[in-house]
Amino acid sequence: MNRSRTVSITVEKKTGDAFDAILRLPPKMMPDAKITTDGWWSFTGPHGKSKLKFHENKSLGILDHQYVDEVSSWTVPMRVISSGDFSEVIITLNKPEELTDVQFDQRMAEISDMVTLMKNIIESES
Repeated sequence: MNRSRTVSITVEKKTGDAFDAILRLPPKMMPDAKITTDGWWSFTGPHGKSKLKFHENKSLGILDHQYVDEVSSWTVPMRVISSGDFSEVIITLNKPEELTDVQFDQRMAEISDMVTLMKNIIESES
């Protein structure tokens, strides 16, 4: 059976500002993050060597991305939706086949902490 979890956070930023701040997050969250000429961020994550690539469309609020580490590969739909002076960031995480249910649950706990950090960084940007 396929499993997924959707995470939603409200950030105190207008949608365009929140969108741009998310694109600038990798080096703020992973100090060794470097971007390559083909748009992949590479860094050391909680599960070893990792990489991330956004597939964005700002006018539609789409920030889908690929995330690959030494254990798993994720295709992650992400949206930034306007809510007046705030934005709603919605992330859907589908369990990769290579992870067990227990590993997926552990990743969800890790991702919850990461989303909190992401929110704090986005809101702290001027």
